[in-house]
Amino acid sequence: MDIHTLTERQRAFFETGATRPVKYRLEMLRRLKAAIQSREKEIAAALHADLNKSSFEAYMTEIGMVLDEIGFLIRHTPAWAKPKPVPTPMAQFSAKSFIWKDPYGVVLIMSPWNYPFQLTLEPLAGAIAAGNCAVVKPSAYAPRTSHMIAELIASLFPPEYVTVVEGGRAENSALLEEHFDYIFFTGSVSVGKLVMEKAARHLTPVSLELGGKSPVIVDETANIPLAAKRIAFGKCLNAGQTCVAPDYLLIHRSAKDAFLQCYRKAVESFFPGGDFSNMPVIINDKHFQRVMGLMEGEKVFLGGPADPERRFIPPTVLEDVSWDSPIMQEEIFGPVLPVLTYTDLEEAMGEIARRPKPLALYLFTASRRTERRVLGRLRFGGGCVNDTIIHLATSHMGFGGVGESGMGSYHGKRSFDTFTHEKSIVRKHTFLDLPMRYHPYTKGHEKLVRFFLK
Repeated sequence: MDIHTLTERQRAFFETGATRPVKYRLEMLRRLKAAIQSREKEIAAALHADLNKSSFEAYMTEIGMVLDEIGFLIRHTPAWAKPKPVPTPMAQFSAKSFIWKDPYGVVLIMSPWNYPFQLTLEPLAGAIAAGNCAVVKPSAYAPRTSHMIAELIASLFPPEYVTVVEGGRAENSALLEEHFDYIFFTGSVSVGKLVMEKAARHLTPVSLELGGKSPVIVDETANIPLAAKRIAFGKCLNAGQTCVAPDYLLIHRSAKDAFLQCYRKAVESFFPGGDFSNMPVIINDKHFQRVMGLMEGEKVFLGGPADPERRFIPPTVLEDVSWDSPIMQEEIFGPVLPVLTYTDLEEAMGEIARRPKPLALYLFTASRRTERRVLGRLRFGGGCVNDTIIHLATSHMGFGGVGESGMGSYHGKRSFDTFTHEKSIVRKHTFLDLPMRYHPYTKGHEKLVRFFLK
């Protein structure tokens, strides 16, 4: 069926009320979780075909995270979905106040290619938990995973409840012409702006999970060997094609040389004998050429020859990079680490603050004072102290950007809240009716109003 007919059928199904009962939501979540568990090998095979992800990395960064998130939603949705009582002001005596949790309706979830399974299924699980219908649009850049998701969803849910639309720009454009009740988009800043522009015509609320150049600060007190190992982990994971990958390193000048040697050792320990067979590749030729172009003319400390045929770029470190270098002008999205140095932390933070707010920031330090200075001075979506990446791998905290790196957040309860409209309700009792708010206004009534409202 065409996209307009599809969305209209979903709207009609939503209006039947079938998706609202918590029992129904939990049944659908359990059905989804069981299907993922039974098809784990198929999912891993699709991720390997698209990105050369090993089965280990596929489970650690995609399948396992989705299963954990769904399990969390199953456990907590019954409590979250209940009306929430809140205090009632004395001026409204006698009444009860509460927040009624309402699904938005028909939502659109548009996901990217870098974690094509996780970044599609996690927001979908939140939408289901909140009682919505959903149209899901995976990225055409990861075709095997997109098709696998389409088959998975089609085997579980009727299209008027949850369905997948495959395809590229034409399908994206057609979807954005429709009137959805909520749009959840994960992807680039440029496309995020287009999504927001299209949503504005219908005043459709949006969540935008974008990206940016996420910095790593390493000061002179940091545990350098451990910092190098954890930064290398974040940079090599998915070949650097992670929205919260450490994009560039800003390190105290006194620690630079030791760090570079430790980073080399970390990479050698990750890939013994230079065997990179388990490392993901760049998603397509366009992005491969873009990353290679960003490195032109830079001083290479670490990194072997790239393989255009496989679209493979080995872990690479560029030293003596300047703020004006081409590689510092856009998000890298590859396993390339530019290294800049600083001597004054305040000046270093000033350089970061002058640039668009990043999705993540990572600080390596042994100083709590430095930690407080950095966290209090710089604005960013989220991050870690003395690690990278892992702050998003939890259902107990929201994940999202700020400013140019996005708006809104999800994971755990934040996912449920994102796809839920909260109705504020006052249930007024009828046995008493305070007269002070009614005409005619009198001095006595005004005194009562001033007594209650101050």
